[in-house]
Amino acid sequence: MLLGAALPMVDFFIVNVALPAIDRDLRAGPALLEMVVGGYGVAYAVLLVLGGRLGDMVGRRRMFLWGTAAFGVTSVACGLAPDAWTLVVARVAQGAASALLLPQALATIQAATHGERRTRAMSFYSATAGVSSVVGQMLGGFLVSADIAGSGWRPIFLVNAPLSVIALLMAARLIPETRSDRPTKVDGAGTVLLSVALVSLLVPLTEGRSTGWPVWAWALLALFPFAAAAFWVVERRLEAAGRTPLVPPSLLRIRSVRSGLAVLVPFSLGWGGYMFVVAVVLQDGLRLDPTEAGLALVPLCVAFFVGSLLGPRLGARYGRRAVTAGTLVQAAGVLGMVLTFHWGWDGLGVWGPMPALAVQGLGQGLLLPPTLRAVLSEVPATQAGVGSGVMVTTQQSFMALGVATLGSLFLSLSSSMGMRDAVVTTFGVQLVAVAATVVLSTRLPRGVS
Repeated sequence: MLLGAALPMVDFFIVNVALPAIDRDLRAGPALLEMVVGGYGVAYAVLLVLGGRLGDMVGRRRMFLWGTAAFGVTSVACGLAPDAWTLVVARVAQGAASALLLPQALATIQAATHGERRTRAMSFYSATAGVSSVVGQMLGGFLVSADIAGSGWRPIFLVNAPLSVIALLMAARLIPETRSDRPTKVDGAGTVLLSVALVSLLVPLTEGRSTGWPVWAWALLALFPFAAAAFWVVERRLEAAGRTPLVPPSLLRIRSVRSGLAVLVPFSLGWGGYMFVVAVVLQDGLRLDPTEAGLALVPLCVAFFVGSLLGPRLGARYGRRAVTAGTLVQAAGVLGMVLTFHWGWDGLGVWGPMPALAVQGLGQGLLLPPTLRAVLSEVPATQAGVGSGVMVTTQQSFMALGVATLGSLFLSLSSSMGMRDAVVTTFGVQLVAVAATVVLSTRLPRGVS
């Protein structure tokens, strides 16, 4: 299950280091390159809650198998794309497949495990979630540099096919089938309104800068608050009428859900933008090749994994203070990157950023597992799918927003003040998000193990 769940997480980030190669090969241009990244993220975020609900209805194991198979097929379509527009369409389809697959992992953990086993399973899931983002950029760098049989960037997608087959074979034998005891019909109106709200927010923020902020971008942004308000009104009315909405408002009234999601919002916003900016800076700023750029991220990956294994133990002993401590360690890592780039930009090389990256990875590993555990700790098993979908949608939506906002800020500043000052300023802005995470972590339930 973790192997299957890792695939969509890896692919959210793996394309970052391959964008220059895709541009050269397909002559994509900035707008289409943004769509290669953003199309996947938007489709992924928009359909995650629906994917969780479908798992509750038809069976999480079955939906996991369908999603994994679809992910493998769409990955091959990405790898064989003859032009940029075909790649964009295939990436959107890949994002939709990811949305069917990923919620089933958390929902199955929530429904099929209890007590210490659930804590361990959540720890491994959190480690997978964090490490996958780093592994994605590392693996992408290695595969692009290898240029296997002259294939350039294409193996970053084609490698998913055999991994999907392995995940399918293992899942068919090992994953138990679970589903809601009281399955309900899909909330069609809620699904449409949530999709409109997320698309009207994410698409213009993702594509606006590269297309020169046309009228349609501003029109979509203006539509967002009305679509979001209409979605909330419809969901409240459905639940009041005794029906089951796509996102039950009562779910958000659970304190652990509300406080945990509040922590995930600034964390995901900063993390998505940070990984995008780092990918650009390592290659275009420090002039590292894709392999060196991947190597520079190894300490972040290792430290995140170690922190993810330590996080639940510390959470069991110290409660929410462990999350706050992890956030402070993360802040030290971001501040270390600011100082590293400000004072040592010239001749920094592959080794220079490693200490600060390791500190940041450790902090993120300490804070993420207890936070994810807190979000789902009080969600009824019958709502495991929708609860997982809401949580992952929050993560992915704000990661996409982070790429759009922090990424756009960095790219805009780099053209006027130079890349070094641009990255220092951008990471300084991220520290504001980290500070918000610190404050919000103090509102988590006392026991977050």
